[in-house]
Amino acid sequence: MANIRGLEVPLGQFVDQIVNQTLDRLGVEKPEAVVGGLANRWRNGKMILKPADPNLQSKEVELEVFFHKIVMVRNNLRVLEQKINASEALSSADKFDWQQYLTRSYGSLTTFNVLFKEKEHQF
Repeated sequence: MANIRGLEVPLGQFVDQIVNQTLDRLGVEKPEAVVGGLANRWRNGKMILKPADPNLQSKEVELEVFFHKIVMVRNNLRVLEQKINASEALSSADKFDWQQYLTRSYGSLTTFNVLFKEKEHQF
């Protein structure tokens, strides 16, 4: 049970606002925003992973699902970067070392820039 004095909006709407503000601050994108960032030519597309061995079955993944996973990796790397930079327990040298790992990770993910609609959302 919650007792919130002076609340002039329905509790459900209040909770939605708090959750959305928290997600925004954490840099977590909503699923519909993620798909919205996918370049139009890839919408409703599929990624097909075909093994070299013809006896093995191929795997199909919807590009919206794959794109969402790529964006979540990017978001998690950004949060990790913020935590590293804000850490008081790490020395400047340690922060620099960890930042190098992040930079290389971003560099590895540039392959997927072709999926993004907007250049500013790319790696």
